Amino acid sequence: MKYALVTGGSRGIGRAVCVKLAQMGYHIIINYVNNATEAEKTLELVRQAGQDGEMLKFDVSNLQQTREALDSWEMAHTEEYIEVLVNNAGIRRDNVMVFMPEEDWSCVLDITLNGFYNVTQPLLQSMLVHRFGRIINMASVSGIKGMPGQTNYSAAKGGIIAATKALAQEVARKNVTVNVVAPGFIKTDMVEGLDEETLKKTIPAHRFGTPEEVAEAVGFLASKNAGYITGNIISINGGLYT
Repeated sequence: MKYALVTGGSRGIGRAVCVKLAQMGYHIIINYVNNATEAEKTLELVRQAGQDGEMLKFDVSNLQQTREALDSWEMAHTEEYIEVLVNNAGIRRDNVMVFMPEEDWSCVLDITLNGFYNVTQPLLQSMLVHRFGRIINMASVSGIKGMPGQTNYSAAKGGIIAATKALAQEVARKNVTVNVVAPGFIKTDMVEGLDEETLKKTIPAHRFGTPEEVAEAVGFLASKNAGYITGNIISINGGLYT
């Protein structure tokens, strides 16, 4: 049995990634925080894709919750390990810096950056022992070029890119790869409230991307065929920023 954990796997890009990895033969661990109904829908889609999965509730920004959930899973699977980790959980709290509350700064960084540490650190040892692992971190075009009104989000996603590059060098000798997927505007809940018609005019492809297009890139990076790709960023933005 091959296991893959997708944080924030209940909706949007996370859901599409769960389905893609299920199609690749993985047993999917769907992390969610509050919305069990949407997580169950993802689980049903995973089963329709021909594999099984399970739901694992924890807040990635909460170290104790995360460790307890992962420790419990590992105790129930003593002969197995999570070989693919997709750090997808993240939120937006957009505002210009001058009006940004401290809470909006902290919660965005806590989920993306602290969440990356809280989930990745305890799973690394088993990947290194088994000499195989795939870690794919979800960033954004905002973390590459910076976006006005998203100083917190840009800081979080830029930080995850830098962390990916560093960790990739630490673990490459053990056949563990660490890469980033950086989407632009993708049709998910995350872009609700944005002026799609106006924004499409700024994108050379003249459209928003789909979660499934992002999931295809994640699937490739998770495969054995991508073993010589590490510390890299795959941008999926329709030419918005190159």
